[in-house]
Amino acid sequence: MKLGILGGTFDPPHKGHIEIARVVKEELGLDTVIFMVAGNPRMKGDSKITPVKERVHMVSLSVQDEDGFTVSTLEAERPGTTYTAETIKELQSKAMPGDELYFILGWDNLLKFKYWHKPGEIIKNCFLAAVPRPGAEKPVMEQLEKDVPGISKRTVLLDVPLIDISASEIRERIIKDQQISGLVPENVAEYIRMKGLYR
Repeated sequence: MKLGILGGTFDPPHKGHIEIARVVKEELGLDTVIFMVAGNPRMKGDSKITPVKERVHMVSLSVQDEDGFTVSTLEAERPGTTYTAETIKELQSKAMPGDELYFILGWDNLLKFKYWHKPGEIIKNCFLAAVPRPGAEKPVMEQLEKDVPGISKRTVLLDVPLIDISASEIRERIIKDQQISGLVPENVAEYIRMKGLYR
């Protein structure tokens, strides 16, 4: 099987996340895309994050009608700081012989990949599927190869989809009492209203 992993804080999950998963699944012929909800991601530092239980529930609502999408709480349940290298290693240990893992990330994160925790170990255990991000230049694989040897043979650079939705923009709109319909799935918008999240 070919498994995609789309990690994130999903605070909140939005239609951009769904579209990225759909397009990568189609382009790479993935059997499943796992939405990996982060517990305490290192890159977020001290920024305030919605409780993980709420984020997991919102992601579950987002994917409930999507074929081949599933939610994992592997990172959410892990105490302490979350590292992608540990997550991928654990998923690889549970995979069947012949399974392939594809970690989905944006061009912007691929450009900073050398600063991640154990980048060499990540590409040893999975492929990278990189999608465009607004304002991010297309990575030059020759340069990335110098920084992380072996990465060019383990990376698929995609030109689609270009999604211009951000969770921070959605949170800001909620604070300002502006509409978020069209940016998040309707059942997620309803849950946010019901719970009074981001206010």
